[in-house]
Amino acid sequence: MPDHDPSVPLIAVVVPVKNEADNILPLLGEIAAALVGRWPFEIVYVDDGSDDATPDVLAAAKARYPQLRVLRHRLSCGQSQAVASGVKAARAPYIATLDGDGQNDPADIPALFARLLSAPDGERDGLLVAGFRQKRQDNGLRRLSSKVANGIRASLLGDATPDSGCGLKLFSREAFLDMPRFNHMHRFLPALMIRRGGRVVSVQVNHRPRERGVSKYGLWNRLWVGIVDLFGVMWLQRRASVPIIDRRD
Repeated sequence: MPDHDPSVPLIAVVVPVKNEADNILPLLGEIAAALVGRWPFEIVYVDDGSDDATPDVLAAAKARYPQLRVLRHRLSCGQSQAVASGVKAARAPYIATLDGDGQNDPADIPALFARLLSAPDGERDGLLVAGFRQKRQDNGLRRLSSKVANGIRASLLGDATPDSGCGLKLFSREAFLDMPRFNHMHRFLPALMIRRGGRVVSVQVNHRPRERGVSKYGLWNRLWVGIVDLFGVMWLQRRASVPIIDRRD
C-alpha cells in the first residue's frame, strides 16, 4: 500500500438513513470505535428525507464526531440514491457501505477493508468485498425470501455472491462511480462489479437483531422491484464491453 496522506481519509463509511433517529448515536459510536487508530476515515451519513428527529440528531452528533459529514435529501429518493449521494460526496478513495438500522456490525469493517487492501495495487479498483451474514437475525419469512432471492439472482446473474443483500460492502469509489446508476442498484453491486471486469469476494460477518426503529422493507415491496431490476441488470450484462488495455503512456 503506497504512503497515504494522513490528513485525507483513506476510507469513507457511507450510511443511508431514513427515520432512524434512535439508531444514529449508538451506530456512530461503534463505527468510530472500529476505525479510530487504524486508518484516517470519514463517516458520511445521508438522510433520505426523514420526517422524524434524524436531522436534529445528526446535527448534534457533528460536535461529538469530527469525522462525521451529513447530507440531506429534501425529498426521499430511495436507498440506492442515498448511497450514490454519499459516495459522490466522499473524499476517500475507498468506501464501506453500512445499513443505518444497526443490524450490520461496524466491528466487521476492518477485516473487510484489510481484505481489500491486501489485493495488489492494480486489482483493488476491480474488487468488491461483500459481507456474508451468518446466523441471520430476521424472522423466518425474511430469511426464506432472502435465500430464494439470492439463489435466483446467483443463477441468472452469475454474481458469485451468497448474500448480495447484505448492506456491508467495501469497494473503491472510482469503481462505483463507473457503474450505471438506477433505483435499487445497491442490491446488485456484485453483479455490476463483475460486469465492469472485476470480481467479488465474500467474507463472513456478524448480523444483529434490530433493536430500535421499524424496518422500511417488507416481503412484497422487495419482491416486485427485485424482479423488474433483475431483468434490467441481465440486460446490462448482455451489453457490457470491457476493453483490454495493452499500453499505458
